[in-house]
Amino acid sequence: MRSGNPTLSARAFEGLRVADGRTMTVQGTVNKTAMLLGITFLSAMWVWNRFFLYHDAAAVTPLIMIGALGGFGVALLTMFVKRLVAYTAPVYAVLEGLFIGGISAFYEVKYPGIAIQAVGLTFGTLACMLVAYRSGLIRVTEKFRMGVVAATGAIFLLYMVDLVMGLFGHHIGFIYGSGPVGIGFSLLVVGIAAFNLVLDFDSIQRAAAQGAPKYMEWYGAFALLVTLVWLYLEMLRLLAKARR
Repeated sequence: MRSGNPTLSARAFEGLRVADGRTMTVQGTVNKTAMLLGITFLSAMWVWNRFFLYHDAAAVTPLIMIGALGGFGVALLTMFVKRLVAYTAPVYAVLEGLFIGGISAFYEVKYPGIAIQAVGLTFGTLACMLVAYRSGLIRVTEKFRMGVVAATGAIFLLYMVDLVMGLFGHHIGFIYGSGPVGIGFSLLVVGIAAFNLVLDFDSIQRAAAQGAPKYMEWYGAFALLVTLVWLYLEMLRLLAKARR
């Protein structure tokens, strides 16, 4: 059940004991995903409103940093101590809301209307990928899985190289460029993020079929949120490049 999403590794659902006889269901995961998205939205709107109330980046920059660093730390904790996921997943949603709410506000000032466009495209992509998966239009074969995982790993390494280069005042140009190559790269990354949603759906369905513990519904929802946040941020970047 390997996915390009690091939270859904090949062993994410293995070796877990069902203590009370209650097992994971797909519908339960859907419900908890909706809850996490609601928490993320409320947290993001709070930061968004704060930015436009004060019209000052300093009012939200610390919150963005708290969201980014705190979200990363909570995600790691969730991955390694899955039994806490019912508590850590909502905390992760709050922190990611702080992060994307502030980032979205910065983009909105420069490109009015971009945030709602990115939200619409993100959920539109989610719906399309779900329909494609449920209808069998996209089949999760081993080759498909390996291809998406490899592409996701390559993108991650590229971003890490760019991050290190940034410490020395340099960046990989096409990651940020608004020319044909830059836009093409962003389209590729958006596509890989979308295909990761399909792998997430498949991993969750397989875990439910194998009788994973009930609390893993929260873990499946958390994993989906990780992919959706990535997809949303890439949509923002792609739209910004197109606007330029």
